[in-house]
Amino acid sequence: MKDMKIEKLPKPVLLVSSIVLCQLAGVIGSLATTPAIPTWFVYLNKPTFSPPNWLFAPVWLTLYTMMGIAFYLIIVKSLKNKKKRIAAGLFLGHLVLNTLWSLVFFGLKDLGLALLVIVLLWLMIAILIDLFWKIEKRASLLLIPYFLWVSFATFLNLALWQLN
Repeated sequence: MKDMKIEKLPKPVLLVSSIVLCQLAGVIGSLATTPAIPTWFVYLNKPTFSPPNWLFAPVWLTLYTMMGIAFYLIIVKSLKNKKKRIAAGLFLGHLVLNTLWSLVFFGLKDLGLALLVIVLLWLMIAILIDLFWKIEKRASLLLIPYFLWVSFATFLNLALWQLN
């Protein structure tokens, strides 16, 4: 099994693994998020455009799935091209930032530091969209709803920081 290389994995296994990896980022983030919602987040002053709490889980579930499919498309295109593998590596780095935001915002309850993290995440998503476009346009397009949601979340984070 130690000789197993990613290019030898069946594509359906690679697709499911890519989606599970992205969902795992959400699961890790939820470890900080879930306990903080009823004990801390619920008491924050919120802007009028703040969505209801129940909306976040289905949105993120959908976005993580789309991210996983995009990652799969990039992996398939980059298996034999070292330059294209950089895009896959950047995607993995971006997942760390994605998870870190939840840990900082909900775990540390630091709205200012979370704002910095989400701005970096937003920039990284923009870079990934551009990079993915050059490799696999469908992967790039799959990240656009994510970029739009994180744009909104950045504005929401800013408003929460200002109000609290």
